Amino acid sequence: MENEDSQINAFEDGIDVGRVLLAWETWEFPPVERSTGWYVIAAAAGLGMLIYALLTANFVFALIIVMFAVILLMRDLKKPARIQVAITTDGIAFNNEFYPYGDIKDFSVIYEPPAVSSLYLDFNSRLSPMMSIPLEDADPNVVRAQLLPFIFENLDRDGESLTDALSRVYKL
Repeated sequence: MENEDSQINAFEDGIDVGRVLLAWETWEFPPVERSTGWYVIAAAAGLGMLIYALLTANFVFALIIVMFAVILLMRDLKKPARIQVAITTDGIAFNNEFYPYGDIKDFSVIYEPPAVSSLYLDFNSRLSPMMSIPLEDADPNVVRAQLLPFIFENLDRDGESLTDALSRVYKL
């Protein structure tokens, strides 16, 4: 984790992101260890749903099941990379993308150790989904303090998102 001594003047595309206030490294997506039993149960459930979809002539559902299986398999074969996260004076840099503060509606820091430690960003655009950034070794209080001068904090959000919880519990 780095602090105010760090400088990022530009990304690969030459975008000025301002002075770095806080930076840390996190996983591109959380690495999960799955047992053989998990794969057997997942394959049986997927096959069962696929057979049901075909028997009921629900081909869209069958296609969704096959697409989900392919995506899960592709994600399983790819090892997650370590990526940089930086809170700067102009916005937040994450995964070679820059999000200016003007595009961000609010933020929440959800800290429920040891399972959950995330920064949630909600965007002004209804087309942009809420983003979850793992904090890992970054201090949640320091992250919150660095963001408060720039973005409104949503204190109503008191837990992780449903998709994050399901992904964590079911190892998706």
